[in-house]
Amino acid sequence: MQLVNVDLPKPGANEVRIRQTAIGLNFIDTYHRSGLYPVKLPSGLGQEAAGVVEELGQGVTSVKLGDRVAYGNGPIGAYAQARNIPASSVVKVPDSIGDETAAGMMLKGMTVRYLLRASYKVKAGETILLHAAAGGVGMIASQWAKALGATVIGTVGSGSKVNIAKAHGCAHVINSSTENVVARVKELTGGKGVPVVYDGVGQATFLTSLDCLSPRGLLVSFGNASGPVEGVSLGILASKGSLYVTRPTLGTFISNAADMAETANDLIDMVQSGKVKIPVNQRYALADVVRAHRDLETRKTTGTTVIIP
Repeated sequence: MQLVNVDLPKPGANEVRIRQTAIGLNFIDTYHRSGLYPVKLPSGLGQEAAGVVEELGQGVTSVKLGDRVAYGNGPIGAYAQARNIPASSVVKVPDSIGDETAAGMMLKGMTVRYLLRASYKVKAGETILLHAAAGGVGMIASQWAKALGATVIGTVGSGSKVNIAKAHGCAHVINSSTENVVARVKELTGGKGVPVVYDGVGQATFLTSLDCLSPRGLLVSFGNASGPVEGVSLGILASKGSLYVTRPTLGTFISNAADMAETANDLIDMVQSGKVKIPVNQRYALADVVRAHRDLETRKTTGTTVIIP
């Protein structure tokens, strides 16, 4: 990755130019960089940022000059001081939400919204399992699920992250480096297992996730932090209790303007209400983005990380 100067043309029709004030760092950025999710090179990186509208392309009426806005599902190229982006991709940010919070909440927060409210509708009184509970998505998801009335069992990879997960909504936290996750989940649920597991880790936790489910339970596999799940026989779902597995993406759940607006507005409402807090725990200069990626991939970060352009 290199930081270079480029000329930015005027925004095209239905585009806006944003002077970016903060950029969100997400695990999907490492997938684009590594080639796990291929992009056409040379390419910018980054899916998420916040900033101020500086120029309007022809036909833009949804925002005006000076509006504070944020976006969380690309298009790719957020690692920049300024950029042009489709006006349909941005949402207005209320004054009660700061720039760093806005930059760090959109992709992860909208991901959590579709996970908890669309891929599987979490209900009050349910017990759910959430892997990587001290990560960016995990800390938002555990707070949101708790606000819905669910009991959250979270897993973390080290003892230092146990209290972080507990402080952000997890009723129970399992340290996967020292505890048997399946045994603890069964103990906490009276042997029943959970109706849904949210798994952004991937390969390393796939079988564990299946073994934590109750019969006819659903595994929502939404990420590949440990590598993609490959070579799975569908027969394993039958033998473990007629289980379901889904591999969703945010783009599918906000593919039209109505779904995008509903998802973003629900997120903004949850943050404004105080039920979901966005802990910005790391900040890097744009010039230090290589170090930011290394820290993210080696699990040195917790919560939300932002890049300051």
